[in-house]
This record gives sequence, C-alpha cells and structure tokens, in this order.
Amino acid sequence: MRERFWERFPLEELSHEEWEALCDGCGRCCLVKLQDEDDGRLYFTDLACQYLDHHQCRCTTYADRFERVPDCVRVTARMARNYDWLPASCAYRRLARGQGLADWHPLISGDPESVHRAGISVRDAVVSETAVAEADYEDHVVRWV
Repeated sequence: MRERFWERFPLEELSHEEWEALCDGCGRCCLVKLQDEDDGRLYFTDLACQYLDHHQCRCTTYADRFERVPDCVRVTARMARNYDWLPASCAYRRLARGQGLADWHPLISGDPESVHRAGISVRDAVVSETAVAEADYEDHVVRWV
C-alpha cells in the first residue's frame, strides 16, 4: 500500500487493498437500520446481520456476502459522500466528506484493537437479527456513541 494513501488520493483512486484497509472494523455497517416512512429519518439498531462475528466485528462470509445476503450493500465512494446510513465515525464517510481519519483508526494508531478500546465498535454489544422477530425491530433502536 502507498504511504498514508488516505491523505494523498481520493477514494476513487485507491487500490482494492487500500480500500479494504480503510475499514476500521467497527461492525456498524452490518447493523439493521430502520427508516421512518413519514420523515425519512434513519435509526440504528443493535441488531446485527446474522453473518457478523460479534466479537471480531467482521463478516464471517465476506467473500460471498452478496450471494448470502441479497440486500447487503457494497460501500462506494459515491455512497459515502451522499448517504447517511454509514455512521459518522466511518472512515469511508469521513474521508468522502473531507474529514481525516479519527485518532483511534487502526491506520493511525497502528493497532486493530484501538477501535474497540475507543468504544466505536459494536463488539459484544449486538444481537443477531435472527434472534428477533421483524415486528420487534423497533424495540432495538439505539444511539451509538
């Protein structure tokens, strides 16, 4: 990877390896989000995709996630710029909107555990979506730090 690539190149010019390295491993993108039909507001829940490893905060089927989860979304630079479903702490969203990486980001700290110590990740704080009836999803709305 190129040195400090996130500061030197736009998201569209990153290699696949660099793009993947931007993921801080928080797991928040793998949570069920609810959108209010009346006002369009987005709500985060503590319900995780069935394939999210709740401790590692990584997808257990990453290579074939789109086949296993048809509504899994591929994060793109355009999406990071224009949509609010990525958490404000997300490196893709931050960089797409002209902010730098947070000091707890593993590319800055050099430690993949820093995201967990900072309380940004969903480590051991979520429930599998398969354990809750869809009618009860609203009971799982949370406000993440």
